[in-house]
Amino acid sequence: MSSLNLQSHKAQLVGTAIAASAATAGLIHAYSTYKKHVRRRKLDEEIRRSISAHDFDESDHLKPRLSGVPTERELAGIHPGPGYDEDLIREQLARNYAFFREEGMSKIRKGGVVVVGCGGVGSWAAVMLARSGVAKIRLVDFDYVTLSSLNRHATAMLSDVGTPKVSCIEKTLKKVSRRIEVDSRVELWRKEDGGTLLEGYDWVIDAIDNIQTKVDLLKYCHDNGIKVFSSMGAGAKCDPTRIQISDISFTMYDPLARAVRRRLRLQGVTSGIPVVYSTEVPGDVKLLPLPEEEFQKGSVKELGVFDDFRVRILPVLGPLPSIFGLNIATYILCELAGKPILNPLPIKNRKKLYERLYRDLLQRECKIAGVQLNRLPIDEDDVNLIFEDVYRGRSVIPPHDVPTRPTLIRWDPAKPLGVDNCVVFDYSDAEKHLKACWNVNGSAVSRPEDVWGSEVLSVVQRRAEEIRKIRDWIL
Repeated sequence: MSSLNLQSHKAQLVGTAIAASAATAGLIHAYSTYKKHVRRRKLDEEIRRSISAHDFDESDHLKPRLSGVPTERELAGIHPGPGYDEDLIREQLARNYAFFREEGMSKIRKGGVVVVGCGGVGSWAAVMLARSGVAKIRLVDFDYVTLSSLNRHATAMLSDVGTPKVSCIEKTLKKVSRRIEVDSRVELWRKEDGGTLLEGYDWVIDAIDNIQTKVDLLKYCHDNGIKVFSSMGAGAKCDPTRIQISDISFTMYDPLARAVRRRLRLQGVTSGIPVVYSTEVPGDVKLLPLPEEEFQKGSVKELGVFDDFRVRILPVLGPLPSIFGLNIATYILCELAGKPILNPLPIKNRKKLYERLYRDLLQRECKIAGVQLNRLPIDEDDVNLIFEDVYRGRSVIPPHDVPTRPTLIRWDPAKPLGVDNCVVFDYSDAEKHLKACWNVNGSAVSRPEDVWGSEVLSVVQRRAEEIRKIRDWIL
């Protein structure tokens, strides 16, 4: 019995010793952690004091700053943000410095841009401008993030749904750059007081969906000498190879670009506005129906790219708006740096071809009519559509070769010329078609299917149906 008590006593002593050792080790570890935390905090404070007390010159990183004497970078208008050293900023922008050099980056870092419209296009442009060193960005948009925004917005997350688009962009921009100035405005730009939102900035980005507001902004900037870059329609598109930058007067085939261009022309603005747009014709995509309550909210004509469709129900493939935004950011960065893109390459570089096709078609219609015609019921945009998108640059005659001298001509002499009654031939076939189907006095002689056969007629009918589908989208 006494032996059991002795063993129990020894076990208690061992347990007590182990517990005391564990407690001591825990206290030592806690004290050590506390001391490390204190040392790190003191080191952080010393670094911040050192940063605030010194500026580092490129020629001597250890040279202390003389109190009250501005550095070369400050004289150039470049100021690091609080708590962020200039050398760290330059390291962050190292690749841009390698491309634009010192002078170009100095201009970019003093630049300011207003982004009007902060959806799929505007958000991507803003993010890349911030990542590239632009010092000052103003974000203008009255809209809020929705679940459907997440397929194309540059910064919106699930947690941002229901918040202003400008606010979620601002959060991201300030995480990217410590020195950037972001001014977020949950507002709708209006021409009556639009100048207050645009003053003091070098460039304005128009990424607005509403046609009339877009035209008002472009007109205001043009009249007041404000540099503006406009985004045309990215909705219902999927081909990134059709995207290009050009002056608005040179846009070849984009429904929104055409509508904006015509409205601006009526107000005396014909050129001088760079745009990003796509020549792609909308494919076989379905739109969500427009509920009756949407019609009751206001005019359904002011909806975006296409009449009678609100922007929120227009199908948008997420990557396309981002490509539009990146095009805009690149163009503006090059302009700010003094390294402009002088001659953007037109899609397929075929503008002169379309001009010739239109001119030859006009001459041929004059010959048929027997009188001089000043214009046709179709324009050069329609010529582009017929040649590139409907007939794919090939002859309507099997085996549908690429013509050595492409020519457009009216198909059915009994019907007026239109986009659905115009085909692509090689020049020799067009001359044969003209002689076979028309008299000298311009009256119809033969039906075109009697000349070319049922196979060609079937091709023409299929292409005409494609034209009608396209017309349903854009007219």
